[in-house]
Amino acid sequence: MTRRSPFVVGMLAFGYAFLYLPIALLMVWSFNDSRLVSVWGGFSTRWYAQLAHDTRFLDAAWLSLRVAAASASLALVLGTCAALALVRVRRFRGRTLFALLIAAPLVMPDVIMGLALLLMFVALEQAIGWPDGRGFLTITLAHATIALCYVTVVVRARLAQTDPSLEEAAQDLGAPPAKAFVLVTLPLLAPALAAGWLLAFTLSLDDVVVAQFVSGPGATTLPIQVMSSVRLGVSPEINALGTVIILVVGAGIAVAWRLLERRGR
Repeated sequence: MTRRSPFVVGMLAFGYAFLYLPIALLMVWSFNDSRLVSVWGGFSTRWYAQLAHDTRFLDAAWLSLRVAAASASLALVLGTCAALALVRVRRFRGRTLFALLIAAPLVMPDVIMGLALLLMFVALEQAIGWPDGRGFLTITLAHATIALCYVTVVVRARLAQTDPSLEEAAQDLGAPPAKAFVLVTLPLLAPALAAGWLLAFTLSLDDVVVAQFVSGPGATTLPIQVMSSVRLGVSPEINALGTVIILVVGAGIAVAWRLLERRGR
């Protein structure tokens, strides 16, 4: 057994502390009875009870989940189609421009994307009367536009590794092209599709800048609600919300890890 140097152990400990110590402190201070986050007033769970009855955060969380699910599903469909066009259709007019437009949101600042989408929605509303105001629909379309490029990159990488002869063999055996794609290629793309959907879902839940541009009255997502609340000072209720999110995400990761271990056996 090789002995690790104290320098390596120290740097490793510093890295873990830098990453996870703030999260641990947030979870500890969520049980603080005092309203002041810098003064410990004793152990209490009253902020969790207050959070459970706070309609502002509950409505914002429900809206964020609906937007994330809808935008991720839309981005998955469009991103898969874009990946198929870039991989299976080798040459077509405007292919380079199409690839550049797909990759643009990857490098475009969120402020520019949000402003551009806002101007587009306003111009469409003035021209054809759609969309009628800004809310769930505009946020969903904006998040799907941003997540589209991420899904395309993930699915395109997986699709480039698949053997097209498998789908051709299914067609030679009498399967129509659509049925061969669904029964042969789609199962091979399943891991990439799941990863792309989860990535798009996470990006939508985490977005603040673009949502601020394309949201309207009565359509406040959870990140916007949190940002609005902390402007007047961090409340222990925010710490409780962060702890709940951490526990939910941690439980999901643990379940996924357990399922992967069972499949590996």
